[in-house]
Amino acid sequence: MDLPITPPLSPMLAKAVKTMPEGDLLYEPKWDGFRCIVFRDGDEVELSSRGERPLTRYFPELVEAARRELPERCVVDGEIVLRHGRVLDFDMLQQRIHPAASRIRLLAETTPATFVAFDLLALGDESLMQVPFRERRRRLVETLADAGPSVHVTMASDSRETALRWFEEFEGAGLDGVVAKPLDIGYEPDKRLMFKVKHERTADVVVAGFRWHKSGPVVGSLLLGLYNDKGALQHVGVAASFPMKRRAELVEELKPYRMDDLTGHPWEGWARQEAEATTDRMPGAVSRWTGKKDLSWVALRPELVCEVAYEHMEGDRFRHTARFRRWRTDRTPRSCTYEQLEVPVAYDLDDILGS
Repeated sequence: MDLPITPPLSPMLAKAVKTMPEGDLLYEPKWDGFRCIVFRDGDEVELSSRGERPLTRYFPELVEAARRELPERCVVDGEIVLRHGRVLDFDMLQQRIHPAASRIRLLAETTPATFVAFDLLALGDESLMQVPFRERRRRLVETLADAGPSVHVTMASDSRETALRWFEEFEGAGLDGVVAKPLDIGYEPDKRLMFKVKHERTADVVVAGFRWHKSGPVVGSLLLGLYNDKGALQHVGVAASFPMKRRAELVEELKPYRMDDLTGHPWEGWARQEAEATTDRMPGAVSRWTGKKDLSWVALRPELVCEVAYEHMEGDRFRHTARFRRWRTDRTPRSCTYEQLEVPVAYDLDDILGS
């Protein structure tokens, strides 16, 4: 590639804040997908992830879309998203990270992804990295005005009131908050110069297992469950952010509940299946990003309840890692059901992409 900016390139990041910031800012919906910087030089296209991993082989339909709908030579920052009906579906998006080329081709045809652009880093021979964001945004909108159905420019507003409304409404379409971007800054790779406001709720969940920490014999993460309407304990995610001292304390706190034999554990059947053969998110499933990572777990009698903070649900599980708040000795495990969870109001994704 002969571009003024070449891969790999770390994207500029946002730091989390509790309230919607004010000032000389542009507000955008926070898209829930894979962060991606697209490099196009003629027929050469490369899709680079936030971790600078190449995504090109996993999204052949977006490679073709970039050739059809992006300028001949450009670098564009954005998000790869995948829609299911009128909402975004991150689970379906994750299925695209697959080792089999035949599977990728099939999914590219049956569940094609979309690229949502939100920054223009280079155009032709011109690097825009040091250009203020207000100008980069103007150039982005102008440059992609005639983009086709697979490439969209994210909607944006300089109104804090509009951003607050988006924050409440758009969650129903699968978006997970709002990003606020200072208008006068250049593009600084790997720097947290933007702001993000995300949803946070709490739930009481059953702790039915744990994983060891990669550094040694301390707890790495707690495996969390909720009872579904069939009375089964569904694995909904993990809580993993603990100081090292607290990780060591948890070993002793969990010790009385450890099971040497999985017989009778609600996840017994899952533990005995091959991870690739399961359709549900089970503890022990292989990560598509880190396939060699040991995700084995230690079973606990499902008698402990804790309160966790979470941002939003993706299907029947927490979309991101939950945050441990406290033990709930006053709650019974069977009282930890999906009914306690807040359901966002539905919102049509077409109304957001169409804007």
